[in-house]
Amino acid sequence: LDSDGFPNPSRGAYKIPRYPRPAAKSEAARMASGADGGKGKRLGRRLLGAACLPRRGCFTVSAAGDDEGTPSASGAGEEESGPKPTHLVVTVNGIVGSAENWRFAAKHFIKKHPEDVIVHCSGCNSAARTLDGVDVMGRRLAEEVVSVVESRPELCKISFVAHSLGGLIARYAIALLYESDTQKDSHEECEKHAVDYSSNQHTVQGKIAGLEPINFITFATPHLGTRSHKQIPLLRGSNKLEKMAFRLSWIAGRSGKHLFLKDVEDEKPPLLLQMVTDYGDLHFMYAVGQLYALSSVVLYTQMSAVIVSLLHKFVQFSDHIKLFGLSIGTSSIRRQHELPKQQCFTNDGRYPHIVYVEEPKAQDVEFSDSMIYQAKTTSEMEEVMLKGLNRLAWERVDVSFKKSKQRIFAHSTIQVKTYFLNSDGADVIFHMVDHFLY
Repeated sequence: LDSDGFPNPSRGAYKIPRYPRPAAKSEAARMASGADGGKGKRLGRRLLGAACLPRRGCFTVSAAGDDEGTPSASGAGEEESGPKPTHLVVTVNGIVGSAENWRFAAKHFIKKHPEDVIVHCSGCNSAARTLDGVDVMGRRLAEEVVSVVESRPELCKISFVAHSLGGLIARYAIALLYESDTQKDSHEECEKHAVDYSSNQHTVQGKIAGLEPINFITFATPHLGTRSHKQIPLLRGSNKLEKMAFRLSWIAGRSGKHLFLKDVEDEKPPLLLQMVTDYGDLHFMYAVGQLYALSSVVLYTQMSAVIVSLLHKFVQFSDHIKLFGLSIGTSSIRRQHELPKQQCFTNDGRYPHIVYVEEPKAQDVEFSDSMIYQAKTTSEMEEVMLKGLNRLAWERVDVSFKKSKQRIFAHSTIQVKTYFLNSDGADVIFHMVDHFLY
């Protein structure tokens, strides 16, 4: 063990399995090769060079040693005589991120409950592959989760913890991984029980990848996208810069189109609008609402010198759904007038950067699936997404790094992406771990 009591990698306590890189080109690679007719070729090469730096693959942390299994098994094995952890915690990185971004949180999960959880830091969507689109990345994550679950028959529970774009990826993957108890329920039958997503009274139960869903947590996830005014704090609310960002969203590939709600194809609504309904065969809202909101939904929102919308950023699965923030409106799924006032902020010495916790409460929302087709303008689409997502009873946790020297890196600090640069966010991670349902 190292000085903190964690397994020491140098002594073989756990290993880092890697997934082979696919041969298919990502969006950034396509731009760099000039496959789009030469548009943005030079910029694409620069983006590819920055985003394709070497990244460590997915890895799993537990209190015991690692199995010698295949790369997809990425887990830590326990001695034959000892009990094996039954709760799988899957962490998902954000755009141009990697599995390493969650190492700090993973270690503290294990330190807090070494006998209960295994933390799998997903590595299927990293670097330039995070530009391939929410749907493509959601499928990759779903396949990775299935691979891990199949390699560990002792698992009974599952939770998701995601940062930034990873929250949208996790929501998509959950819809793919949802399965009813009978495996025979039709889409229509499920819809009959999915009217009140915030209710704890459900007659139909289901599982995620065959496991009981417990927590769904997002940190600074843009659940409403980044198209509307003041959703990108870095741009300081400048309309000119926001319009420029909208025009240049293609730099971020299909992911950029999804975030800026520009992916209108075959008369279908943008993907983020689809994801506030049970669209087609995918139970986006039913899977999260009925399974994960059985106890609470928690959002961690980040409030810095520039207000960050946390409603869209932090969503926690199952018993807890948490949001930790980007733009306070988009990551906390609240309207501007619904944001907490500074005079209501609290001061907890244990968690100095947690300034407000809003308990979950159900909202009586008038919503129909047809609304996603009727919304045309940015404000109309945002309002539809707000209504659709607020059918869940979210618990919102607001975070502020206003007095921190690391506030300029607030989006990474809330996750403690790199301890040297983002250590001030440690109390936010401790808050999540302490309030996690095991």
